[in-house]
Amino acid sequence: MGFLKRFFRNVFRDGSIPVGTSSFEHLSEEELEAHLGVSRYGDFHLTDAVRPSYDLQVIPCQGYRHDRYRDEESRSNVPVLMGAASKPYLFDAFLDLLDPLGSVVDVVLETSHNRHARGHQDLYREHIDMPVLKSILYEFEDLLLNDGCTGIAVLNPGIPQEVQFDEHKLLIVYGENLADYEQTFRQHRVGCDDQMKFITEAEHVHSSSDHYSQQFEQLKTRLGMDCDYL
Repeated sequence: MGFLKRFFRNVFRDGSIPVGTSSFEHLSEEELEAHLGVSRYGDFHLTDAVRPSYDLQVIPCQGYRHDRYRDEESRSNVPVLMGAASKPYLFDAFLDLLDPLGSVVDVVLETSHNRHARGHQDLYREHIDMPVLKSILYEFEDLLLNDGCTGIAVLNPGIPQEVQFDEHKLLIVYGENLADYEQTFRQHRVGCDDQMKFITEAEHVHSSSDHYSQQFEQLKTRLGMDCDYL
């Protein structure tokens, strides 16, 4: 199988990019393979989950910024911290960001492995002890870091606060009083830059495989997730 065919089977372009405007549109196999093989931009190391556009509309870098999420149901603006960490710091930063959520949390797994389904599928698990959750997450570190079709969110509805480790391997925190999370970012060398852009704000591609799809099913079972969360 030629590399271009493997590319379109195992790597898929973000669906929001209009047809005919992709920077990948007219690349040769050699140019495409070379671009997808680049995992480092300066001091920033990407995981295998995503790659930026060929024309580097956004150059991946480390940092976090303050943002706001508009909750239409409650008609309120929720404070958000949105961060990107280089691969050597990323997983430990994610696990440490979970600590302020408390000893018992809820978990949402996000999957887009089924590309024929519309949007993402979310799976929900309530009331899991944090030490148990972290132990399971350690077992599936490779999947969580490198699969562009797997995301996870951990939340405590009683606070309420939520930490999301999404398909793009961005670290996103929602809720009031986020000072503890900012300190955790800084402890992992992720500094504040409110002007930074993220890979999601331009064309990018996700990567996955049958192996990661199978691992996702194992993680789903380990977390006891048997029903959809809509």
